[in-house]
Amino acid sequence: MSETPILQIEELSGGYSLGRPVLHDISFEVKPGEMVGLIGLNGAGKSTTMKHILGLMAPHHGGILVNGRTRDEEPEAYQASLAFVPESPLLYEELTVREHLEFAARAYGVEPEAYKERSERLLKLFHMEEKADSLSIHLSKGMKQKVMIMCAFVARPPLYIIDEPFLGLDPLGIRSLLDFMLEMKESGSSILLSSHILSTIENYCDRFIVLHRGAVIAQGTLKEIAEQAKTPGASLENIFYALVKDEV
Repeated sequence: MSETPILQIEELSGGYSLGRPVLHDISFEVKPGEMVGLIGLNGAGKSTTMKHILGLMAPHHGGILVNGRTRDEEPEAYQASLAFVPESPLLYEELTVREHLEFAARAYGVEPEAYKERSERLLKLFHMEEKADSLSIHLSKGMKQKVMIMCAFVARPPLYIIDEPFLGLDPLGIRSLLDFMLEMKESGSSILLSSHILSTIENYCDRFIVLHRGAVIAQGTLKEIAEQAKTPGASLENIFYALVKDEV
């Protein structure tokens, strides 16, 4: 498998105001077939980082490459290379679950046969078969979150940006999502995953990026960030606490 990163962030600074950047020269990468956990306290800059990757915010300086492209150079190819699962589900109230999946598949140019196989599998995996023809306005929050997740995974781009996906999911939904993310990872897709549930992602992510006050204060495998925190053998929760406790 190629070691050329799917996502490259190079000395990125940015935020909502030019005079008050939220991000301060952050750099990291995500390689093919890799799941990377982006962790930090509320306000650390995780969502701001994702918004810059998605092209919703313009960097103050620094660069972002997705599959070797910048958004300015090749906007359509850039956007087609990634899919996003937001923290809060955003659906069209008058579309059914199945229509959302069809809409996402068409947007990404998924072939009809591939769409049929993928959508049927996702509906079964997330126990949404009985709700396939229900309008989204009639779904619970957890079910709406499942629809957002299924729409991202029906597309199969090389990079997934996933923000706090476990909120609202029941335990079975969380396990289904984790297992499917592992399957996507093994097939070569890359995942940048933000979550506060550190005990859940500890055994699933290959590496971790620790953001604090808009800066990367540690990154690497669990063992590597434990060494950086001077807590060898500790859990991800304890490593994270050791890294941020004196700076809160």
